[in-house]
Amino acid sequence: MAKQKIVILGAGFAGLQAARRIGNQFEITLIDQYNFHQFQPLFYQVATARLEPSAISFPLRKIFQHKKNMHVRMAHIESIDFNKQVVITDEGLFNYDQLIIATGCHTNYFGNENIKKHAFAMKSTTDAIALRNRILLNFEDALNANEDELDAIMNIVVAGGGPTGVELAGALAEMKKYVLPRDYPDMDFSRLNIYLIEGSDHTLSNMSGISQKKSLYYLEKMGVKVLLNTLVADYDGDTIQFKDGKTLRTQNLIWAAGVTGNIPNGIPKEWLVRGNRIKTNEYNCVEGMNNVFAIGDISYIETKEWPNGHPQLANVAINQAKHLAKNLERQRNQKVMLPFHYKDPGTMATIGKKKAVVDLPFISFQGFFAWVVWMSLHLMLILSVKNKLIIFIEWAISYLTNDTTLRLILLPTKKQIELATEHHDLENN
Repeated sequence: MAKQKIVILGAGFAGLQAARRIGNQFEITLIDQYNFHQFQPLFYQVATARLEPSAISFPLRKIFQHKKNMHVRMAHIESIDFNKQVVITDEGLFNYDQLIIATGCHTNYFGNENIKKHAFAMKSTTDAIALRNRILLNFEDALNANEDELDAIMNIVVAGGGPTGVELAGALAEMKKYVLPRDYPDMDFSRLNIYLIEGSDHTLSNMSGISQKKSLYYLEKMGVKVLLNTLVADYDGDTIQFKDGKTLRTQNLIWAAGVTGNIPNGIPKEWLVRGNRIKTNEYNCVEGMNNVFAIGDISYIETKEWPNGHPQLANVAINQAKHLAKNLERQRNQKVMLPFHYKDPGTMATIGKKKAVVDLPFISFQGFFAWVVWMSLHLMLILSVKNKLIIFIEWAISYLTNDTTLRLILLPTKKQIELATEHHDLENN
């Protein structure tokens, strides 16, 4: 009996877990634009020079060295032909018997091209490196700036009060307090302002009221200027315009205000629902297609427990992938597939050293213990023992010294810029 061909699009939490869990009875091809898996929850620590990019990035070919039925392809997906059952990429055609779409999501600029052009995103390791360079170069620029320029340089603005925005704002506040005065003893960091902009009346909208209040308390105690019920209307690279008519000068706007599904070309519009996600049934199968599945952030399943779809979290993606792998095996053995049920284990966010908030189904807690729980869980989710050890050591050094040694400004060479431009042009053709 010939092995069925499964093509997986995307090597995020969902795609990677599916590729690892699907058995040797299938021929698997994993396609991603990068040749590594990225641990997204710690992007902000790369951006604030707490961790090296290699600590949270894992080469795909290394992960699958011993899985002989596994084929990794670094390619950009151009379109999908569902009639011919083929994925078209810039590296060739890939036929499939079963297709798993796990392309995740990307930054949502809500149609504002100026914000997209001038703001910094944080949805990939390369984004995090670019942001790290920008933050560090910002203070190099400040050394020789005149008074007018200094106002914009010394305002760092994070838009979006979800976990990413809260964690990043907290990390920047700790840099301001502990790190930057040592590196730049001749600068006055009382002029440095960290802003967190949130459109609703609280931070961490997906968490409990007590966690929302505590996160706001922590941020303000750390010196972050939190602006609630505030919406960004436009940004030209120097000045933010708010919906209420007010303005704020900054050369550093970090956009963490929302995400939208990363939809490959060829996906019919009738498959899509709010958030640009693909609607599936309870088996993660696209309606009307018995061999096309969607999992992870791109997937949208309505159930009694989750009438607005599941949250776009790593734990959901991992569990969907595990469940789908079992269902594919059941389908192959001509058994009935089982519906996906997700039991929320809780949510958490860290704001700074000894400051975190945790919501479990039966209890909420904050502070030092929550911070320890947050660190322990994230260490458990890191793939390799080597990376766990590297991250633990860096965190231990940071805890003991309130400092890191990773503040390197690594700018791309002319050749790297040309290659990046060429790759970007291919993606947009």
